[in-house]
Amino acid sequence: MIKIKIIESLMELSELKKAYFEQSSEALDGMWHFGFVPMAKHWGFYLKENLVGFCCVNDEGYMLQFYLKPESQLDEQALFTLIAEQNSSIIGAVKGAFVSTAEPRYIALCLDNSSTFKVNALMYQLAPTAISKENEYLEMELATIDQLTDFVQFSVANIGAPEQWLKGYYGNLIERKELLGCWREGQLIAAGECRLFDEYQTEYADLGMIVLQSQRGKGIASKVLTYLVNRAQEKGLKPMCSTENNNIGAKKAILRAGLLPTNRIIQFEFNHQ
Repeated sequence: MIKIKIIESLMELSELKKAYFEQSSEALDGMWHFGFVPMAKHWGFYLKENLVGFCCVNDEGYMLQFYLKPESQLDEQALFTLIAEQNSSIIGAVKGAFVSTAEPRYIALCLDNSSTFKVNALMYQLAPTAISKENEYLEMELATIDQLTDFVQFSVANIGAPEQWLKGYYGNLIERKELLGCWREGQLIAAGECRLFDEYQTEYADLGMIVLQSQRGKGIASKVLTYLVNRAQEKGLKPMCSTENNNIGAKKAILRAGLLPTNRIIQFEFNHQ
């Protein structure tokens, strides 16, 4: 009989996480899987004390990952439904799930148990026929640790991200040399991220950008992204990025930079008995 236990350290899941990424049809979104997932609670699925799978649920009650080893020969549909219907006394309330269309097994299970769903975000990769636009980008500079406060305040003001989280997030990017800025007359007008992966999807670079609100609509976003695309390609990496489905401006800028929406992140609401 399968047992469900809380996972105390994500290191316990290293092999299962590797298998999880390997079964995806394309690269998974970096911010979701390396930003949000580590903050979620993880539970392991055990069969005769052997760890054969896991799931994780965020503080809002949405599942972010689900995996069960195929060789375990367990009924993953029955297990998933048990959790989705909130019949697991260990995991508790699960309202729904976030899953990308690049995760075929996971999304199929969500469809079996969902009442409604909607597109939350679009996932982009560089078009195979994209032409390098060497003269259509803004010059950017690597951020330094003494600029950390500037970047934090910039993001708080322009996208409303939580300040405390940003300090740790940007501090790590600066240390890794993955955060860049575009300055005009001493003012930060755009921030760009070219995030590299340490374990999985190491052939990709995950891009992100924020433009000062007063400077939006001037083509700056697409030029920042073009710079980041070129930077990734110079490192021999494949550029990818994502944006919320309702962010019309960002979607236009990403397309202009030569990236196409190859997948979606779907938000599911589960049927509850």
